[in-house]
Amino acid sequence: MPGKGLIVRQRSLIAITAALAAGALTLTACGSRDDDGGSDSGNGGGGTTVVIGVDAPLTGDLSALGLGIKNSADLAAKTANKNKTVEGVTFKVEALDDQGQPSVGQQNASSFVANKDVLGVVGPLNSSVGESMQKVFDTAKLVEVSPANTGPSLTQGPDWRNKKVRQYKSYFRTATTDAIQGPFAAQYVYNDAKKKKVFVIDDKKTYGAGLAGTFTDEFKKLGGQVVGTEHINPDTKDFSSVATKVKNSGADVVYYGGEYPQAGPLSKQIKEAGAKIPLVGGDGIKDDTFIKLAGAAANGDLATSVGAPVEELPSAKKFVADYKTEGYKEDYAAYGGYSYDSAWAIIEAVKKVVEDNGGKLPDDARAKVTEAMQNVSFDGVTGKVSFDEFGDATNKQLTVYSVENGAFNDVKSGTYTG
Repeated sequence: MPGKGLIVRQRSLIAITAALAAGALTLTACGSRDDDGGSDSGNGGGGTTVVIGVDAPLTGDLSALGLGIKNSADLAAKTANKNKTVEGVTFKVEALDDQGQPSVGQQNASSFVANKDVLGVVGPLNSSVGESMQKVFDTAKLVEVSPANTGPSLTQGPDWRNKKVRQYKSYFRTATTDAIQGPFAAQYVYNDAKKKKVFVIDDKKTYGAGLAGTFTDEFKKLGGQVVGTEHINPDTKDFSSVATKVKNSGADVVYYGGEYPQAGPLSKQIKEAGAKIPLVGGDGIKDDTFIKLAGAAANGDLATSVGAPVEELPSAKKFVADYKTEGYKEDYAAYGGYSYDSAWAIIEAVKKVVEDNGGKLPDDARAKVTEAMQNVSFDGVTGKVSFDEFGDATNKQLTVYSVENGAFNDVKSGTYTG
């Protein structure tokens, strides 16, 4: 029979083993970070590992955009490690799937906060998801840089039309806002495309409804007529009733505030109903999946998107080449350049903090990185990257794309002039 001391040690060992097993089960049930999109971003400076979180829809209807965001942020981390951009620091990307759902995004935000190695987060894609994450990150002083959120209220407050008030000091974005994108589209539709009667549809979500609202305000101001409005349920794919309303309205153009999973079938069904008029949308529809879903009906449809076409920017040549060399399975899509720049902004902020602290990270690194982000400025993939007093991108450029022969072609770049 074992002695009392040995029994105690055996019981302790059994308890520890059980705890470890339970922990392993918990990780399996929740999905470990690597399962959810963790990546080996390459070895660089060694020493301290800094994690850059990525939140995006990695599965589901919007995954084409989300995976482009993840891969592009990963490329930024690999580049920083290869070049030893921050001496003594190795960057690692860990990605979580928000499925395009605000509630999941909020849970992901809490997971990033709980990981002490995370000093910045790239994402999310959806403005509604961004809203759910902001307070969680701000309370933890963890910086967030979105490459895709365009809802004005995220940076300028709910009453941004009348009084702009910054809500969260830890929130930044490299994409411009719908306060500019909607009116820019309205000016093109009215002045360039010569369309005077619009039927406006949105999906009731933060992004879609907001974009449709800013488009409508400017279109009416220019002298255009809104001949009908409709809200759709984004969970359905049958838009026959709204298509009939569009046909009967006499509209010569449709503006849709929403994303490509609904915009594609909507465009197709509007044409099938007999309204041979273009559908116009924002950056949420500017993906080749829209064309696949709409088929031949997409020809002549228009989309605005943030910035200029990455392929045509001299500043993006290295990004495009490196992305191809790295062999990512998915395209960098609409927000690749902005995602790289968002991750690089975090890297630049970390670099500043490390240099200011004698070559190492301070105990309050998160707060210091958030503080440093406000003054980050560099020549990025998408052009000059810096932030105004609201955390908004100072680069306000947009581009109009037209679907021709089954592909998006850029037709005009510029910005809204009020």
